[in-house]
Amino acid sequence: MAVWRLGSTKMRHSSSSSSMAKLGFIRNIVTNCRAIILPRFGGPEVLEIRHDVKVPDLKPHEVLVRTRAVSINPLDTRMRAGYGRSIFGPLLPLILGRDISGEVASVGTSVRSLSVGEDVFGALHPTAMRGTYTDYAILSEDELTPKPASISHVDASAIPFAALTAWRALKSTARITEGQRVLVIGGGGAVGLSAIQLAVATGCHVSTTCGVQSVDQVLAAGAEQAVDYTREDVESAIKGQFNAVLDTIGLPETERMGVNLLKKGGHYMTLQGEAASISDRYGIIAGIPISTGILMKKQMQYRYTHGIEYWWTYMRADSEGLDEIRRLSEAGKLKIPVEKTFPITQVREAHAEKDGRLVIPGKIVLELD
Repeated sequence: MAVWRLGSTKMRHSSSSSSMAKLGFIRNIVTNCRAIILPRFGGPEVLEIRHDVKVPDLKPHEVLVRTRAVSINPLDTRMRAGYGRSIFGPLLPLILGRDISGEVASVGTSVRSLSVGEDVFGALHPTAMRGTYTDYAILSEDELTPKPASISHVDASAIPFAALTAWRALKSTARITEGQRVLVIGGGGAVGLSAIQLAVATGCHVSTTCGVQSVDQVLAAGAEQAVDYTREDVESAIKGQFNAVLDTIGLPETERMGVNLLKKGGHYMTLQGEAASISDRYGIIAGIPISTGILMKKQMQYRYTHGIEYWWTYMRADSEGLDEIRRLSEAGKLKIPVEKTFPITQVREAHAEKDGRLVIPGKIVLELD
């Protein structure tokens, strides 16, 4: 990779870089680097390692991160296979990846909360075009937070995207408070496990559904009731009604169960919003208004029939959420298990492992040297 030489953290400017600085841009300490490229949609075999991928100059609020670990999310493998092609297809080739843990290599002119050399972790928005499967990733200041010294880069990389997804649903949308009852449908996955721990840390009473292999894990995370959906009738086993239901599965039967278990005024939130899939089917110009219409129809329907609020929920970078996630992680109250690690050079094998297993008890993480 090509590197700009620095004195300490200040770089020597050419006339070109001085002009960029006047516009608020910072010429990066690296001009190109290694990255995993998605040139077309398909299986793991389409992923390519390239060593000369350009690193854009930093905008004022952006941070250049030297990547140490990235975790593989379901969104990564779904995007690779073609999910969201109406949005991402015209922009190929892409760099996949949302989670990251690493060190700050450079900061934009307006960045105040982070400094060069600091260990950080965070996550990109789902629609970001340049992901984190690269030696040097670019994130905005509010997408990163200092990494607790008590956790490794591998463990830190497993947390932010899933935890921010759960945080947006429970804390930003449902605004759960101490003493409320929360149901997590599918508590064994990373988002479900994050939701359990966030709700418990808020002082809520949490019930969850999961497979037999996850029962001990969700109970250890603080759930008061864990219903094994493979062996029990969930609706018979779960008693009472809830203030908030987070459905990480999103099937018609889990939606029906979830809304029926809510108190009036409660919030049902599903991760399986239809905006991207409908846009893929009809094209982005027609797909967005169609999906908006479907969401609004469901919202009005459930307000009338059940007196509850219905939402499609997505991850969104949030500095308040990241700060809480950092504090809970530092205190040992928010952990996402890591099942297996691969070097970044084995990204195809890592994606194949993710594709080949319906249930994985922990995240798969790519390590970068």
